[in-house]
Amino acid sequence: MLTIIAITIGLFFAVNIGASGAAASMGISYGAGVVKKRVALFLCAIAVFFGAWLGGGEVVKTIGGGIVPSSTFTVAIALIVLASAALSLFLANIFGIPLSTSEVAVGAVVGAGVVYQSVFVGKFIWIAIFWLLTPFAAFVIAILAATILKIKFIKRLIEKPKAGPFLAILVVLMGLFEAFSAGMNNVANAVGPLVAAKLMSTGDAILWGGLAVALGAILFGHRVLETNGKKITKLKLEEGCVISGTGASIVTIASLFGIPVPLTQITTSSIIGIGFAKHGKSVLKKDIVVQLLTVWMVSPVLSMVLSYTIIQLLIEKNGYSIVAMAGVVISVLGVMFLMKRSASQGTISQANISKK
Repeated sequence: MLTIIAITIGLFFAVNIGASGAAASMGISYGAGVVKKRVALFLCAIAVFFGAWLGGGEVVKTIGGGIVPSSTFTVAIALIVLASAALSLFLANIFGIPLSTSEVAVGAVVGAGVVYQSVFVGKFIWIAIFWLLTPFAAFVIAILAATILKIKFIKRLIEKPKAGPFLAILVVLMGLFEAFSAGMNNVANAVGPLVAAKLMSTGDAILWGGLAVALGAILFGHRVLETNGKKITKLKLEEGCVISGTGASIVTIASLFGIPVPLTQITTSSIIGIGFAKHGKSVLKKDIVVQLLTVWMVSPVLSMVLSYTIIQLLIEKNGYSIVAMAGVVISVLGVMFLMKRSASQGTISQANISKK
């Protein structure tokens, strides 16, 4: 019974990954009117499936045995890890906090490792360094690419009428590349624990996980596609190529080394880099930087605490863990309250100054 529940939760997690992260990859193509919504989602589904099937194995190994020993994962532990990751995303959606599926999955695995004191600390630190460096690298690369696009010779080529169809095709290809990289990196978040607990073979897990992510993109990705494509900001085709290409390249390289990385934060950093090249320091607003850092901190910590607490309660029968959990919840709510209060006071102060 536990086996069926664990596999169901893992595949449900994969469906949600497809509905959110994967579907966003075709947002620029759809927003620019190059492809229609259904076509965009269908293309995304194909690319994300092949990304998982052809290149998802290394990240599966990391999630399933590179952060904690695979022997840590019993059926019950795999179930709790997946449930903690899924619950973290659910709670984040309620509070309106965008979380990274990769960071949430790693945090849940680390929570299990902390209970049994089996975390490969060096590997986890290496992953955490990637979490910090990849968004920064995306920011720098986007600035360099946007600067190159400003060169008169390049600018003239882009503005020629014949360049339009070429850029339209290129932005679709870059979107497919981004979806492919999402499949390589993110499917492991949902099926890695299942492989570690020997509930599925690596091949079967990647196959069914890839299909679940593809299904999620087709069935539930339309809202995310609409938001990313038309409701956030309008980008030129060449800028879209830079953003998708940068993110996809970084995520693909990380996937080859088996490192789960936050695609959403990498893409956001690329967009900020484009804005920085166009408008200067004014785009580096404090709230954007704070949000990125908050996501980076909250994602793994929330799922880690949930995983640790549930294992202590249900498997180790240790009721004292509730005290630790309550302390974390109170601290998080307190910090959120103080941040909102300081933001509102800052708004009031600014209004008073403008009146004077």
